Amino acid sequence: MPAVGLLTLELEFVESHSLKDKRHWVRGLKDRLRSGFNLSVSEVEDHELHNRAVVAAVTVSGSRENAAKVLESAERAAAAFLGRCLVSSTIDWME
Repeated sequence: MPAVGLLTLELEFVESHSLKDKRHWVRGLKDRLRSGFNLSVSEVEDHELHNRAVVAAVTVSGSRENAAKVLESAERAAAAFLGRCLVSSTIDWME
């Protein structure tokens, strides 16, 4: 049965002083997740804030197990790239 998984990443940029600083990190994250894991990625909240962002990544797979592996790997890659800037992450399933 096909599975649709959603990875939500909450980010906080303590040392960011402008939207340009924030965009640098968000764009880098989005590019890594798109090219490395073939995910659809978008900043979905806190667009106007210079020190916070919420990024969502979605995958569609033939099985939930495969989708879970992809999203868990993407989550680890995001944590390695962002370090302390990653506040929280969640994986949800669309039924």
